[in-house]
Amino acid sequence: MFPSISLAQEIGLAVLLVAALVWVAGFGHMLWDNRFHQPEPAAEGLPRIPAQRGPAAHPMESVELTEAEKQAFAGLIRTIPLS
Repeated sequence: MFPSISLAQEIGLAVLLVAALVWVAGFGHMLWDNRFHQPEPAAEGLPRIPAQRGPAAHPMESVELTEAEKQAFAGLIRTIPLS
């Protein structure tokens, strides 16, 4: 095929070309199928992600830190490099 490359390189190039063609064909098939198929609506009654709560959240979702914990956290934040 090409006089400047070896037989192994030619075989590798052929395999790569076939794999690329298969990938393009599969990707095109996937896009073509999605073009004509409407997504199925979600079933009624399925749970959904709850909305986030505001600052007045449940008391079990917040923890008061002691002064020593606040100082330790501040020291930890100071050690993080800002790039």
